[in-house]
Amino acid sequence: MTVSPAGSPCRRGRRAAASGHFSVRGITLSCSRPKWQTGFYRILARAGQCLYPTPACAHAGSYRISTDPAMKLHPVILSGGSGTRLWPLSREQYPKQLLALIGDDTMLQQTALRLAGFSGGLPVSDQPLVVCNEEYRFITAEQMRAAGCPTNHILLEPVGRNTAPALTLAALTVRRDSDDGVLLVMPADHVIRDREAFHRAIDIGIEAALAGAMVTFGIVPERAETGYGYIRVGAEASPGIHAVASFVEKPDAGTAAEYVASGAYLWNSGLFMVKAGVWLKALGHFNPEMLAACESALETAGRDADFVRVGCEAFQACPSDSIDYAVMEKLAATPELGIAPQVVPMSVGWSDVGAWDALWTLADKDDDGNSGRGDVMFEGTTGSLVHATSRMVVCLGVEELVIVETPDAVMVARKDQTQDVKKIVARLKSDSRPQALAHRKIHRPWGCYDSIDTGGRFQVKHIEVKPGASLSLQMHHHRAEHWIVVRGTARVTRGDETFLLSENQSTYIPLGVTHRLENPGKMLLEMIEVQSGSYLGEDDIVRFEDTYGRS
Repeated sequence: MTVSPAGSPCRRGRRAAASGHFSVRGITLSCSRPKWQTGFYRILARAGQCLYPTPACAHAGSYRISTDPAMKLHPVILSGGSGTRLWPLSREQYPKQLLALIGDDTMLQQTALRLAGFSGGLPVSDQPLVVCNEEYRFITAEQMRAAGCPTNHILLEPVGRNTAPALTLAALTVRRDSDDGVLLVMPADHVIRDREAFHRAIDIGIEAALAGAMVTFGIVPERAETGYGYIRVGAEASPGIHAVASFVEKPDAGTAAEYVASGAYLWNSGLFMVKAGVWLKALGHFNPEMLAACESALETAGRDADFVRVGCEAFQACPSDSIDYAVMEKLAATPELGIAPQVVPMSVGWSDVGAWDALWTLADKDDDGNSGRGDVMFEGTTGSLVHATSRMVVCLGVEELVIVETPDAVMVARKDQTQDVKKIVARLKSDSRPQALAHRKIHRPWGCYDSIDTGGRFQVKHIEVKPGASLSLQMHHHRAEHWIVVRGTARVTRGDETFLLSENQSTYIPLGVTHRLENPGKMLLEMIEVQSGSYLGEDDIVRFEDTYGRS
């Protein structure tokens, strides 16, 4: 079906003239261009149809209305970052997107809910695509379910290869499952406070993306910021959207001030919108090796419950690059591709929460400029951020500090030095310190455990098993275990016998005996496990059966 100025042939063309008569199924409508865009277009869009220009030609003319139900807006959540600048709360195996830093929802959950209530130009797919590291796949799936956004499209990267391959895996998945779709690429570790303004910006981007452009979203700068890249804005392509003149690396303070004063620059948000087919066309032109590696990785992928395990060998051979460098920055110099780089400016309360001082800026504060989370007390303290996880933290007569307490590490830093936390993480890694990789409390698909005490030949764990969950049938070569139930009911397999334990009952698992722990009840199972032996490492485990596909 086509919509075109009345009396003109139905030709493939650019956007309609500034005003005119439009004929839809024999009904002639007369409207100005703004009313066409914001009125009739929106009515059609909200009726489940999609209106967008057909590919450009030399004259104004036709619009095409897609009634293809497969054409949807697909959220693509990139959840592979490590967030080392938010150590010690963020760890390599539990990065910042899995943390609740602002409000009760984690950053991943906030991202997954960001399109809730969107009523713009395309229906939103109910199956968001999440690209994440295999190490934290179970907690990712659990958080998505808890947010009311379950998905069976969690793509697992065996190794990190930056954002361009991640987007490529998502684009290939959409093209495999449907003819095409518009991808909205969102990092999982950003904050956007004004959801309605964000929805308006997304709706502007949809029209351009459907027309074949690659769209990014630039943040109207609030200050001269040296921690962000910038986008130089070009000519207005249509109301609310501009051509991208150039991308600019992170500037020094003086240059950043000039950018902000000029009014011609936006912060680079790392948010993108593009049709799956358009992205694959662009990548095939600029980096065919990356496209081929991702195609091979997806062809050799395996399905495991909610997870898609991409082929390890093929993905390891994939070049590493960002969306900006791999494609976006090259489009303006390659007009023959017919893919326009465009940017939608927006003011939506955005932050990438790149360091603790950024979190202080976002957080609610008292009259002295202090922000506390957890069991925190301030006295004679100003301008400080304190995050207490397991103990009381008291601040007396200090100023401009960031204090972060966790069960196994405490960090105290000047607020203006928090960008250097990554140096501490690098030192911890070089010294093989476990605090760089994981928290003391470790999440597993069946629940979690916390190593509450350890010594030369013993370790004490607090174990929680979710209702209906079970650990693997396993055996240890170097340790024995004592189990004490403190809450709930446990079903224990020990060798050839299976029995139940209730609160205040215990059992002993000798070294070398196969065993399994299950929670058959409807409430959480809590246990204390005391391990003893010559070696207590987590790699001393032989799994015979595992519900979660682990070996």
